[in-house]
Amino acid sequence: MNSDFMVAVHALVYLNHKADTVSSEALAENICTNAARVRKVMVPLKRAGLVSTREGSVGGYRFAVDAAEVSLRAVADALSTHFVESTWHSGSHDMDCLIACGMADVMDGIFADLNKRCLEELARISIADIDARIFEPSVQDGDRATHPHSLTPSNSTD
Repeated sequence: MNSDFMVAVHALVYLNHKADTVSSEALAENICTNAARVRKVMVPLKRAGLVSTREGSVGGYRFAVDAAEVSLRAVADALSTHFVESTWHSGSHDMDCLIACGMADVMDGIFADLNKRCLEELARISIADIDARIFEPSVQDGDRATHPHSLTPSNSTD
């Protein structure tokens, strides 16, 4: 997994919170990355119908759907994100040793199963859930506690 998924989730939560068109520069500032990277990540999100765009001096991105209906799996799918994978494999299919020639396929199967489980869990979490974790009190171990990063209206800058 690369960090595009994190950039995308951050951007979608920010767009949902702002409920307005936001430039790639403003998104980049909030995400702490550069605008070119934001634009690159937003292309597949637009293709998936998660954001809309507006051209011009007041252009930018706008969240295009209901945040409660957009799961983190939908974001991962839009970006073709694989959470558990390896591009390097030990051993070789050409070797006589069963371990050396079989290890890559076995590990690929394990990684595929782990990735599937990650996607299943992400299907249960929506952009609205992330927003709620930031801005609303959370429940921790059965006790009501205020999330340490929640912003009250008096100290909110966004």
